Amino acid sequence: MNDILISGGTGFLGTYFKTFLESKGYVVDSLGRSNKNTIICNLENNVPVLNISYDFAIHCSGKAHITPKSKEEKKSFLNVNLGGVKNFLEGLDLSLKLPNAVILISSVSVYGLEKGEFIEEDSPLLAKDPYGVSKILAEKYFLNWAKNKNLNASIIRLPIIVGRNPPGNLKAMINGIKSGKYANLCGGKARKSMVFAKDIAEFTPILFKNKGIYNLTDGNHPSFKELSKIISEKHRNGRVLNLIRPVAISLALVGELFQKLSGKEFPINLRKFSKMTNNLTFDDSKAKSIGWKPENILNFKDW
Repeated sequence: MNDILISGGTGFLGTYFKTFLESKGYVVDSLGRSNKNTIICNLENNVPVLNISYDFAIHCSGKAHITPKSKEEKKSFLNVNLGGVKNFLEGLDLSLKLPNAVILISSVSVYGLEKGEFIEEDSPLLAKDPYGVSKILAEKYFLNWAKNKNLNASIIRLPIIVGRNPPGNLKAMINGIKSGKYANLCGGKARKSMVFAKDIAEFTPILFKNKGIYNLTDGNHPSFKELSKIISEKHRNGRVLNLIRPVAISLALVGELFQKLSGKEFPINLRKFSKMTNNLTFDDSKAKSIGWKPENILNFKDW
């Protein structure tokens, strides 16, 4: 069966890719820093030595889920997300034969939006933050490389990813609900696009035969209220608190003042208030046109 190379194959999302593809009979090599990988390589600083050729390659590794607090931390996004792509692709260049198809895992953060409804793939890339900018530059480099090589190349832009022990803001939300320290804002009506990690993995073989840029979502775009209710019921924590708008705004303003005086982040500030009270959803109809069939994330049981 075809051989596949996955960078970040032992990470949160990469593990789903590797497990699913191996279940379908593919031989999968993972590439990354830890000794759990088939090929040990820190892509931030090094070009991998690939002693065999691969039919397909997926670049899944990257840096995310932190707020940079220094110039060095901001620069690290470029080093990992752009530099890592460059080194991964150079490794493929130096291998015995280029793959038939290459997939880059990216993020809806490239759009640089905190609110919007059913944003499509051809929307402007407006990100100004270090993470979003690094992803934009990585996408551009990847597409130019693939064009020059005349390769079948796809980019997957992902929203919040749902799976076992998720990273980032979803993990913080789950932990907050477990500990009783989470509250919805303004009724929790804001909707966000989300997607199952397992569904992303199952879509991969379809992309081996297609190319382009695709948003992936569960098609349901759950609200904070819906999501927090499901998670709370799972952990038997009772009803989730709700902060009405005047209280939420007041706390956000207090948070801004606290951060200015202390330099430390408060649980709620104006930016978090905006993110938790505005819809941000993405259009996945392009992916559905080639076979994307997502499951509603509210059906997930393993919160």
